[in-house]
Amino acid sequence: MPEGHTLHRLAVDLTDAFAGRQVRVGSPQGRFAESAALLDGQTMLGAEAWGKQLFVEFPGERFVHIHLGLYGKLAINGYAAVPPEPVGQVRLRVVGPTAYADLRGATACDLWTLSQRDACVAKLGPDPLRDDADPGRAWARISRSRAPIGGLLMDQSVVAGIGNVYRAEVLFRHRLDPLRPGSTLRRSQWQAIWDDLVMLMKDGVEKNRIDTVRPEHTPEAMGRPPRKDDHGGEVYVYRRAGQPCHVCGTPVRTVELQARNLFWCPGCQRAYRPRKAPSTP
Repeated sequence: MPEGHTLHRLAVDLTDAFAGRQVRVGSPQGRFAESAALLDGQTMLGAEAWGKQLFVEFPGERFVHIHLGLYGKLAINGYAAVPPEPVGQVRLRVVGPTAYADLRGATACDLWTLSQRDACVAKLGPDPLRDDADPGRAWARISRSRAPIGGLLMDQSVVAGIGNVYRAEVLFRHRLDPLRPGSTLRRSQWQAIWDDLVMLMKDGVEKNRIDTVRPEHTPEAMGRPPRKDDHGGEVYVYRRAGQPCHVCGTPVRTVELQARNLFWCPGCQRAYRPRKAPSTP
């Protein structure tokens, strides 16, 4: 499933390609046809992302809400004279003067009112890629929860936009056991995690891929082959189960947590052991 940086990159690209321009809106597949007819010929105002939710704004406080889910793809392409005919199951097509966008396979594509959009956003935790995000909101949840921090980071109502890759990588970078209860973290630890997420995800938006290794652990610095994976990018533990850790050499491990594969290095991310209370005389 695309992580938050992908949605923010799409919001930027949609805004650059269509904002302020009159667009044709259609649904070649037919599932969005009725709503598309209401937007056809209107001026797109812009797009923005909140976590893994994408909102494309049109006049009259109308928003196309898109959630890509596991299989969704939104492709934006330029054209010279006439855009090509749609190929495959295109649920939404937006055509501007010089570019077109096709949406396929998304979990959700709906036309919402402002109140519907606001209701959706109200359920989300702070998004590290938004300037208006308050990490204190997430800390209020984490500091009271006995759930594993590895699960809390994937809960969109706690932190919006974090997926399996960023979850695994940021916990490795901070040497934290992913099964450690959230309530055992210190506020300073959470702030360091948040600041790192902001930096990593902004880099993801810029590069349109996830890179999480520090300069001293890149293929060039270590003299190792670059990673070959559909997800791209250089990582420490994500989808590296059984391979040696770039830092300590311990084989990376994986376990299922909340129906998702969790990756970590047991050498660098030592199992959390609560301190024993002092014995009474």
